[in-house]
Amino acid sequence: MTPRLDAIGLVVADMAASLAFYRRLGLDLPAAADSAPHVEATLPGGLRVLWDTEETIRSFDPEWTRPEGGDRVGLAFRCDGPGAMDALYDDLVAAGYRGHLEPWDAVWGQRYAVVLDPDGCGVSLFANAA
Repeated sequence: MTPRLDAIGLVVADMAASLAFYRRLGLDLPAAADSAPHVEATLPGGLRVLWDTEETIRSFDPEWTRPEGGDRVGLAFRCDGPGAMDALYDDLVAAGYRGHLEPWDAVWGQRYAVVLDPDGCGVSLFANAA
């Protein structure tokens, strides 16, 4: 069997804070999951996003430490258009999440921005240029 990408895992310090952020990006995550040590969401097309608390990871990898010095993996969310992307960025920043790169028209033909999730990971927002 050929391996296939099935899931993207995120290690989080605060499950409830992380899930609240990703709910604002449209992921369907039940409120009861906020106190769980492991959460999964299946996206259209079957790819899964997995969240584990730092404590969960340490339960089977006691020497695990939080990465330092920048993003290792980045998630990117496509928006319906430049206006929708700008509005989503503004909504996230107004909700208290940290903007990292304000919306701009990228040379590669997209409207682009980056906001930080509660663990400081950069999450890209983009839309095809008008």
